[in-house]
Amino acid sequence: MMKRLGIVITDGVGFRNYILSDFIKEAESKFDRVIIYSFLPKAVYKDYVTHSEIVELQTYQETFYTWFFMKCKEVSHLQLHRKGNFGIQDTYDINKQKSSTVRGYAKRFIYALTKVFHSEKWIQRFNDLQQQTFKSNRITEGYVRQLQLDQVDFLYFTHQRPPYIAPLIYAAEQLNISTGTFIFSWDNLASKGRMAGNFDHYFVWSHLMKSELLTFYKSVDASQIHVVGTPQFEPYVLERYKTTQQDFSAKFNLEPQMKTICFSCGDVSTSKNDPIYIEAIANAIQSQEIKQQVNFLVRTSPAETPERFQYLKEKFPFIVWNYPEWPLRREGHQETWSQRVPTFEDMVDLRSILENCDVFINMCSTMSLDAMCFDKPVINPVFGNNENGLYNDQRFLNYTHYKRVAESGAVAIVKNGPELVAAVNIAMSNPKLRLEAQKELLQLQISCELRGTSERISETIKASLQ
Repeated sequence: MMKRLGIVITDGVGFRNYILSDFIKEAESKFDRVIIYSFLPKAVYKDYVTHSEIVELQTYQETFYTWFFMKCKEVSHLQLHRKGNFGIQDTYDINKQKSSTVRGYAKRFIYALTKVFHSEKWIQRFNDLQQQTFKSNRITEGYVRQLQLDQVDFLYFTHQRPPYIAPLIYAAEQLNISTGTFIFSWDNLASKGRMAGNFDHYFVWSHLMKSELLTFYKSVDASQIHVVGTPQFEPYVLERYKTTQQDFSAKFNLEPQMKTICFSCGDVSTSKNDPIYIEAIANAIQSQEIKQQVNFLVRTSPAETPERFQYLKEKFPFIVWNYPEWPLRREGHQETWSQRVPTFEDMVDLRSILENCDVFINMCSTMSLDAMCFDKPVINPVFGNNENGLYNDQRFLNYTHYKRVAESGAVAIVKNGPELVAAVNIAMSNPKLRLEAQKELLQLQISCELRGTSERISETIKASLQ
């Protein structure tokens, strides 16, 4: 009997994880028909997908009622789990509204309502009400017709959180199509709000993430959860992205005989102090507080343009800048950053940087794990707190997912300039100091081998249909 798989790509990161990995090739080898349902423009796939069909979806513009019940569900989830969980409490506090708009007043009402009504049963009631708002909607009806036409057996969502996937979940529910979602990032369960909807299957990075899912989603049964690793890191073991040390030095115009420090930026919403950290490192290089002569490479976030670093580029001409090749493929989208799509060349650059730089510095980013995949020392600067006037990034050390990292000993946590310089010097002279702790942390966060991740996910989806 023919088996048909639908794959929902929501954004540029999903494109990176599922199109630039081996996932499509593996899915095509195990299913008779593979259809990509894309919230990105169809044209972005032309150099990467030759056999699978691509359906470009219209994006649903949420109504007030959809937004209201979705927020009721999300805030109820935060209310239910915030006690004893700093990350969820922080998200709960950040999302409070003081504006004098209709949605501002509505959100304050939601916070008051969910103080009383926030059990798992109430969360499911709010989810049902949210899903009912899609009934008779033109976009949703189009989704239903498309799924009826394609007759997919399984609809696999590459991200569980974007609100605009909810009507597609609804369409699948109306047609009794099996659904599954991949938990997109390592912090999504322990510090973020509710998923966009309910799914039949959940694909997770690790046994730790499976435990978190059972903790925060009491309506989910253990049999619905599949530990598969993550395709996010699979390109690091794929031959087509590999380069040499000579290629790396030539591409970025680096001195090949010198070691290289890499600072990787977050986006401005959560990594506001990045310019401070870059300047501290550059000053330490200039003053020779960093004891070895080094190259200094900065990779900015794909989610933003690099204007906020322009003054540093002018002040420190020796810094080498890598602006990720994630061109914006669509204007006017409700989440503009989601329409930035990586190129093959950028994946080559990223792997080359990870493989050939000697010390990695970032503010509590997933890039810490990326660097550990290549056994590289990692430093996390967090200078800001409530007292010193800087953006308070020290609070992220109390988020459940990063508290584990800090306590593991796998990274050096530094809270001021002198500590940062000392940590760089130690990492340069003894790069294997934290290697054992790094390997243990990677095993905790990613329970499966990187090689074969796409094959594993595809096999697991196929097995769920038997």
